[in-house]
Amino acid sequence: QVQLVESGGGLVQAGGSLRLSCAASVIIFSNYAMGWYRQAPGKQRELVAQITSGGTTKYADSVKGRFTISRDNAKRTVYLQMNSLKPEDTAVYYCKTGREGFPGSWGQGTQVTVSS
Repeated sequence: QVQLVESGGGLVQAGGSLRLSCAASVIIFSNYAMGWYRQAPGKQRELVAQITSGGTTKYADSVKGRFTISRDNAKRTVYLQMNSLKPEDTAVYYCKTGREGFPGSWGQGTQVTVSS
């Protein structure tokens, strides 16, 4: 069973930065696309950022220019660098294997809270 463990969430002031990490147990990590999603209270879970096995990235319009997704295949880890954080970024952030719309495994989530 694939296990994903997110870390790096916390409380930060608006304009600050956080880096989230997702450590994966999948054997051939380099073959998987990976994504970060978030869910705020009362809202649907949404894709924040995705990186394919080939390194192609995509971002939600709301985070373009502020967030960067990256991966370290040797460490079997995907990262989300979040800069210029806004209160509306407050949500639980989840890591997932596979491309958006495809089946995959989910992590337990990590809370990000941005104060005004």
